[in-house]
Amino acid sequence: MILKLSLFLFLISSLSLASAQEVKKITAVRTEKAPKIDGLIDDEVWKNVPVASGFIEFRPVPNTKEKDDRKTEVKIIYDNSAVYVSARMFDNPDSIAHELVTRDQVGNADFIGIIFDTYLDGINANGFYVTAAGSQYDAKYSQGGNEDDNWNAVWESEVKIDKLGWTAEFKIPYSALRFATKDIQNWGLNITRRRQKINYQSFWNFVDPKVSGFINQEGQLIGIEKIIAPVRLSFSPYISSYVSHYPTNQPGVKDLTSSFNGGMDVKYGINQSFTLDMTLVPDFGQVRSDNKVLNLSPFEVKFNENRPFFTEGTELFNKGNLFYSRRIGSFPTYFKSLDSQLADGDVISKYPQESKLINATKVSGRTGKGLGIGIFNAVTNRMNATVEDKFGNTRILEVQPLTNYNIFVLDQNLKNNSSVTLLNTNVLRNGSAYDANVSAFLFNLNNKGNKYNLNGAAKMSHRGIGDGNNEINNGLNYEIGGGKQSGSFNWSIKEVLSDTKFNPSDLSYFTNNNFFDHLLSASYSIYKPSKWYNQWQTYWNFNYSQRFRPRSFQYVEGFGGAYLQLKNFWSFNLNLDVRSAGNDFYESRSDGLGYDSPSEYGVSVYMNSNHSKRFNGGGYVSYRKINRANGHGYGGGFYQNFRVNDRLAFGSEVSIEPRQNLLGWFDTVDPTIVGRASGGEIYFSLYDRNTVENYFYGKYTFSNKMGITLNARHYWSDRRNKKYFILDNNGKLLSTEDLTIANRTYNSFNIDLTYFWQFAPGSEFTIVYKDLASVDERLTRRGYANNLGKTFNFPQNNSLSFKILYYLDYLQLRKKRS
Repeated sequence: MILKLSLFLFLISSLSLASAQEVKKITAVRTEKAPKIDGLIDDEVWKNVPVASGFIEFRPVPNTKEKDDRKTEVKIIYDNSAVYVSARMFDNPDSIAHELVTRDQVGNADFIGIIFDTYLDGINANGFYVTAAGSQYDAKYSQGGNEDDNWNAVWESEVKIDKLGWTAEFKIPYSALRFATKDIQNWGLNITRRRQKINYQSFWNFVDPKVSGFINQEGQLIGIEKIIAPVRLSFSPYISSYVSHYPTNQPGVKDLTSSFNGGMDVKYGINQSFTLDMTLVPDFGQVRSDNKVLNLSPFEVKFNENRPFFTEGTELFNKGNLFYSRRIGSFPTYFKSLDSQLADGDVISKYPQESKLINATKVSGRTGKGLGIGIFNAVTNRMNATVEDKFGNTRILEVQPLTNYNIFVLDQNLKNNSSVTLLNTNVLRNGSAYDANVSAFLFNLNNKGNKYNLNGAAKMSHRGIGDGNNEINNGLNYEIGGGKQSGSFNWSIKEVLSDTKFNPSDLSYFTNNNFFDHLLSASYSIYKPSKWYNQWQTYWNFNYSQRFRPRSFQYVEGFGGAYLQLKNFWSFNLNLDVRSAGNDFYESRSDGLGYDSPSEYGVSVYMNSNHSKRFNGGGYVSYRKINRANGHGYGGGFYQNFRVNDRLAFGSEVSIEPRQNLLGWFDTVDPTIVGRASGGEIYFSLYDRNTVENYFYGKYTFSNKMGITLNARHYWSDRRNKKYFILDNNGKLLSTEDLTIANRTYNSFNIDLTYFWQFAPGSEFTIVYKDLASVDERLTRRGYANNLGKTFNFPQNNSLSFKILYYLDYLQLRKKRS
């Protein structure tokens, strides 16, 4: 093994980074009367309260005290139900940016934010932010700084702009926080301020950009006495209605369909530390459309998760990269084969691609001793295909059974922002289909000053016998790494091994197994500005990859680059990469058969202007060279954003990437070649490819609680084959006769137009119009304009939906009844 554990254990135990600053502390003050949340901060309760001031600049000039005429003053009080915050941001009113955006966005606006680490562990925290336009933004933090901006809480805030600058008031109820049961509590605390027009950000307790993480660089809120977590119980029932039109061109099948749905989200605080989240008969039809692409790689495309339940508060379940939530209801790995159940003349007239989610439940939290516990469960309904025989009779066949998805996590915080984790995922399918299970042990250890790190993981996957899997498969994967993570110069080294049977894909995103990789990375950063730049960084990464069994070389690759930000806040990024010739065991789509892959290299340059300006933009250019058959390609693109005023803004992005003389797999057909275990002639082709992506967005915001957004995208990509080859058993390409199949043209077009209104805290009314068209054709259609015009002639799936979600808090309901 290349990595020597004794070396890293020595570093962890013997090296430390002395703290360069004193941890700030401020005393919490109990109040008997709650302030009025109006943004005026003139209530009597704010008098004689200690002030958090003396903010320290984070960027562009770290570790500089804020100026007196632009200073920040924050006060914190609490009572039996909430924490209250008042903030005064001194500034010239003309210097305050205040673009209007709806909830969970910041836009081009100044903001003030307060971050509470209620367990004082330096790892987990909750942040509450409000902009100078009054827009709320909240987030959950884990692992010292990883931000989950999908986390949402119900809290109050108001802001005012006056001749001295602007002010803000917060009311953060205890129902939005989790904390231990103690008579006297100390919380981790930091406060941050952003001045958008000059790209300035500061923290109350200085956050050093050279130190890994920022929750671990917090101050403290001390002396919180005798607070009790309230009954945290809320219900969010919804109703929704859809009208859809799609020209099926099939007799007896309606083009216009409608539906009416109802369900509920439930949130219950089991105790002061743990919360149950449940969604019953959920409706995710209004989430943003996927950006579909023409995938010519041997691996699955990974799409973003846009469904709120699966993005909010999932930091425990995402540990170890074993949870890809799109497996649940969207992209399951198992589909039952229907071949044995089809007779001559049978035609599959309807084949579903997604299963219906019946319900999903999360239980998560952390004890006072730092033990995080997470339990996740989701159930999807069976999927049925419709088969029509030669006489016109139809029958239903199951293609996916009722399926139960589960995750269990134990995550123990240790000293120095360290942690160890035990995790298990399993997928249980009804009937004869196989079940799957993955278990993992993870550790992340830091030395006292958070300067050096040792991390690793051991994972085991299990697939049982059943439909879709003919034998028991137990697979192993491990990774071990460490390095220096704080300071101007950082480095890391890592070893990753996966055996031939490791396969967590039933509940995880997964590309391939059977590899043995060694990785080395290094970076050097300068955060102290000079006369002409604010900061610059350079970074390099190297990877030596082998197939594990039978052991053989795959490739050596290196990539790196540099980043530079100028004094005017324009930035430039240079990236370089190079890969050796080697053996690609995945491109052939045939287990164990390698392809003698050529060497290649690429270079790209990116430029971005100052985003705080009303009109801003950027772009990139790239070049790639593949050292076989004169393979090469260019790329270029640009984006622009224009804020007409604080309410109206729009922008666009365009990218164009022509490629010539690429080599890759395109088909596997019989007859079986003698001596090849997986059989089938494997065809490659020499081809050209053009890809053009065009994106437009616009928004108009009526208030910080109401707005309209538009997202439109057209994507075109093609594959034009020129020569054809058969891959032999030695990984070489042998010329074969020209074929006239498998040229492809793919177009995807989508519009998402959304009206959003938060008509009460936690309550929303949304109207969404969608237009979707996606066509994969076995032909060549040249020219972007030709493809764009043709796209509008494709069948369009148009839908209009209405959804009302109403937030009901148990305590508020009880108060009204009394």
